[in-house]
Amino acid sequence: MAGTNGTIAWFQDLNSKNTAQVGGKNASLGEMIGNLKEKGVNIPDGFATTAKAYRSFLAHNEIEEKIRTEVDALKKEDQSLEETGKKIRRYFHNGEFPEDIAKEIKDAYGALCDMYDQKNVDVAVRSSATAEDLPGASFAGQQETFLNISGEDDVLDACVKCYASLFTNRAISYRNEQGFDHMKVALSCGVQKMVRSDLAGSGVMFSLDTDTGFPNVVVINGTWGLGENVVQGTVNPDEYLVFKPLLEKEGLRPVIGKTIGSKEKKMVYSKSKSATTKNVDTSRKERETAVLTDDEILKLARWASTIEKHYDKPMDMEWAKDGQSGNLFIVQARPETVQSQKQGASFMDYKLKEKGERIVEGLAIGQAIASGKAQIIKSPDQIDEFEDGAILVTGMTDPDWVPIMKRAAGIITDHGGRTSHAAIVSRELGIAAVVGTGSATKDLSDGQEVTMSCVEGNNGYIYDGILDYEEREINPEEIPEPPTQIMINIASPDAAYRWWRLPVHGIGLARMEFIINNVIKIHPMALAHFDRVEDKDDRKEIQRLTAEYKQMENYFIDHLARGIARIASSQWPNKVIVRMSDFKTNEYANLIGGGSFEPEESNPMLGFRGASRYYSEKYRDGFALECQALKKTREEMGFDNVLVMIPFCRTTEEADQVLAVMAEHGLKRGEYGLEVYVMCEIPSNVV
Repeated sequence: MAGTNGTIAWFQDLNSKNTAQVGGKNASLGEMIGNLKEKGVNIPDGFATTAKAYRSFLAHNEIEEKIRTEVDALKKEDQSLEETGKKIRRYFHNGEFPEDIAKEIKDAYGALCDMYDQKNVDVAVRSSATAEDLPGASFAGQQETFLNISGEDDVLDACVKCYASLFTNRAISYRNEQGFDHMKVALSCGVQKMVRSDLAGSGVMFSLDTDTGFPNVVVINGTWGLGENVVQGTVNPDEYLVFKPLLEKEGLRPVIGKTIGSKEKKMVYSKSKSATTKNVDTSRKERETAVLTDDEILKLARWASTIEKHYDKPMDMEWAKDGQSGNLFIVQARPETVQSQKQGASFMDYKLKEKGERIVEGLAIGQAIASGKAQIIKSPDQIDEFEDGAILVTGMTDPDWVPIMKRAAGIITDHGGRTSHAAIVSRELGIAAVVGTGSATKDLSDGQEVTMSCVEGNNGYIYDGILDYEEREINPEEIPEPPTQIMINIASPDAAYRWWRLPVHGIGLARMEFIINNVIKIHPMALAHFDRVEDKDDRKEIQRLTAEYKQMENYFIDHLARGIARIASSQWPNKVIVRMSDFKTNEYANLIGGGSFEPEESNPMLGFRGASRYYSEKYRDGFALECQALKKTREEMGFDNVLVMIPFCRTTEEADQVLAVMAEHGLKRGEYGLEVYVMCEIPSNVV
């Protein structure tokens, strides 16, 4: 189905060997359609204009020499980057396709309309540079994409706009820095059937952890509407985490992370003559509801694993859900270019040496600490005002911001998730970033001295003032394998992947109370017996946190199960010993709703804690939720490497009572390989 002049190629006729003709993006689509559709991966059909079509456009409109003249003027500093880009783009916008190529594009679009049985089928027209998306040199985000294009004339117009976007200011600057000859890079336009994600949702996913390089997970980000908002960092998206090694085991559902983002806006189709898409506010229900079901999360993760296996490298993918059919699709795939290049490399370990006042928090990107003066910049046009080494504070970033970002000690944004532009570029640059704070541009003052910390788990914190911290370099390859089998202690699920390259053999102690205190925040008895919660503010907060759950208890079970699973996944299949909750009464009372269930004790260290709680009527229903969470982690998700430790067990009779209660809730010692340890912390344990 290729064009007779070699200027059009259908995706189904392309593969990864055609990068020189249609760029990495379109070649990858062809590769997937040809090899992965039969494996169940849905990819929308379409066609690509070739590099030959681009060069014919240049020749027909006599543009090439004009481009060289403008680029030379820039190199000689006779004109600015902005002037250069504006002039070159105008040459494209004033040009037109040769008649034969215009006819081929129109005919191909007509054939696509027939394929989908629609008169003017809606398409996405995406730019694919011929040197784009190669490992080690990412052009991602530099050229434009045009969505909801319909009608042959509009398709031609969108192709011209794609050509012009090869000479955005950021693209010119990037090629100059990388030493690419501007005239040796061509552009292909991918014309692909739109997925009606404006009626559902879309996003991006990676086949490894984007912050640590941990290879055994798929990270999925999603939002309502078209996916540009996730890529651009306009919204704080949902984030889902799936453990790959257990995906193919029948009956298991290893969704080990689920964070509901605020998803403030969604991009939908527009009927305006000036724009084909628009952003609208999401409803409260949309903001509080997950974009994907667990079944959909697992399907996308399986596709990500299939795509990664086919390419034999970590991948960066874009997905979309069609709101009319309910079907999921992969609309792009390219090699991941940051963490995959760092495999086996040394990493820096940072530690704050003093505490300060937390002003702002958001998602931590990277694992570093940075300090300096905050500088609030609202537009990349203010590049001349930015001071080298300052902390960049802004609403969101796009590729126009890269020149400023390169000069920053750290980056803070109001909007965006782990796969937003700010997050991706900060990883590439190796600098700390805190994204999706919601209010940094309001809460921080221009020139204010701050310290940003991305080493305290999932959240990044901005502290007032310059705080003292230390840093050290760790090379996992230089750490000797000890003669004994060393296990490590991990409390935070978010920190678990940080240490996956260390030569250890499992986790000797994972403290359940960290997850309860920092993630769940609600006393388990307050969920099991909400009617007994007396404090009105506590009742209101519990209802807010559990809004998506019909049964409040499931909020506790799901969050605890996923937290334990995330810790267990970092060392799978080695043993991970999880200690059941060991709060003291005063600590339990500080949980939301806890005041209604905890006695006051003169010495909580020796009081109602550990094993004695688990079979007591005062906590038995709370312990039941802990058991159900562990059962879910082990049997539903598949982490049978998780073992149990009972704390503060005074007698063998007490141990028998605890084992009996555990068995009532499906945790029977010996079944599914379950081992139960006792923590040796009082003399009677030894005797």
